[in-house]
Amino acid sequence: MAFLDYLEKHQGISTRSRNLRLNALRSFFRFASFEAPDHSTQIQRVLAIPSKRFTRTLVPFLTRSEVDALLAAPDQSTWYGRRDHAFILMAVQTGLRISEMTGLKRQDIILGVGSHVRVVGKGRKERCTPIARSTRAVLKAWLREPQRGHGQVLFPNAQGERLSVHGVQYLLNKHRATASTTCPSLQHKRVTVHRLTHTMAMDLLQAGVDRSVIALWLGHERLETTQIYLEATLAMKEKALARASPPNGTPGRYKAGDRLLAFLNSL
Repeated sequence: MAFLDYLEKHQGISTRSRNLRLNALRSFFRFASFEAPDHSTQIQRVLAIPSKRFTRTLVPFLTRSEVDALLAAPDQSTWYGRRDHAFILMAVQTGLRISEMTGLKRQDIILGVGSHVRVVGKGRKERCTPIARSTRAVLKAWLREPQRGHGQVLFPNAQGERLSVHGVQYLLNKHRATASTTCPSLQHKRVTVHRLTHTMAMDLLQAGVDRSVIALWLGHERLETTQIYLEATLAMKEKALARASPPNGTPGRYKAGDRLLAFLNSL
């Protein structure tokens, strides 16, 4: 308990992260209960520590104007700028996790007819994600760039090695600061690969894509995981509100579309 309190008060982690640390401890002590049964009393006391309750916030994501500003931020006259632009575009279009993005190899990109990227993601599950035409054009140009290092990593660092988590966050922070000059709303937002994944999921949801397809796209184990996006989409709620009659308001009147009127006139 003192360790968990220390993480919150001195390390500054959130309640959600504190509960994740507790889950790791529980996993270890469940293993210890079989290996050291003579300490079962103390082990059961650890397993009985409850998770801390916290406020569930809405899923954070970027708007279309914020994404456009972020993509325009890298200086594409330099090798680093072209790499960063391709990295951000790939992340926001495919919704890949940060480990999947940094682990991409050149051979994982399949261009041409049916362009897609093949990854082995969370839980060692392999999945294919389609690549949009605009993203394909950028990737083709990036693959023609001079290779660094052994030339296998798709988005390498200066030495040609795999980007670290801190390296990815550094480039995102740098371009967010640049983009915030043209898009002020980015000044108060933290841009991460995880948030770009949320942005892709929200785009699919607002475009009318079924939740089961979004779950497959993101590699979710359960469909319930995708429910968090449904709760966050204000645009869909506004559409539902537009169909309803507000209190003390005038009920809406149905207006037939041009196709329906043309069909009725042809009868």
